[in-house]
Amino acid sequence: MKHILFLAIALLSLTGCMKEKPTALRWATFNVRYDNPQDSLNNWQYRKARVCKFIQEQKIDILGMQEVLHNQFLDLRSGLPEYDGIGVGRDDGKTAGEYAPLFYRKDKYEVLDSNTFWLAENPDSVGMMGWDAVCVRIATWAKFREKSTGKIFMAVNTHFDHIGEEARRQSALLIIKKIKEIVGERPAIVTGDFNVTDASSAYETITTNEFVMKDAYKIAGHVTGVDYTFHDFARIPPQNCEKIDFIFVTPQIKVTGCDIPAEIPGALLSDHNPQLADLEF
Repeated sequence: MKHILFLAIALLSLTGCMKEKPTALRWATFNVRYDNPQDSLNNWQYRKARVCKFIQEQKIDILGMQEVLHNQFLDLRSGLPEYDGIGVGRDDGKTAGEYAPLFYRKDKYEVLDSNTFWLAENPDSVGMMGWDAVCVRIATWAKFREKSTGKIFMAVNTHFDHIGEEARRQSALLIIKKIKEIVGERPAIVTGDFNVTDASSAYETITTNEFVMKDAYKIAGHVTGVDYTFHDFARIPPQNCEKIDFIFVTPQIKVTGCDIPAEIPGALLSDHNPQLADLEF
């Protein structure tokens, strides 16, 4: 009897030791500003090395970026050899126009599936504007598998229209629909420049929908850095800057911390600050 009791206790102890360890990732969203010759000393050619160094030093696992032109996409792939990139240009579904790419550590994650859809009434309508938008807008997604654990999760990265309020609201609903179709109840993370603050109808649509997503910044265990993202190459006083870039997560994801590194005059990364989030699920 004692032997049986000892064996039962040992099995219970072993089961406790074998409890599944959560997957931990460092995620980020970052509008890097398109390659505009009129930006003078803030032009991409002067910033690209700093951007790549920042990504590497911060040990980011997966990153959603916005306003990336084709030459910038190639620069990032070249400057980040440990990462791979997913994305297409919004104008033709190939290389024309801005990308909304995802970059990921290829040693840690495998892409099971990926694609881009247009934020429009017909998501497969390449190069078309949707609703009351004034620009072509897209979302790029990937279904990832963590190589060490086999866990599957989804990333969606986007850049909402800067004028069309209905376009932003409908875009939010479309992204939620796509997440449900592609991964169902599995973990999903949405990154982007949403061109609005948390007081907008698009933000409300994402965070109060029946398929709820949470603002990583607001549920983080701790936050560091500044509380805004857009600063227009440090031309806007910090007290007047707004947070228009977000990371949204499904409820099963824990956010242990968020950071928005402040802009450094003379060594600017972009006209936006990136936002980083440490996630577990």
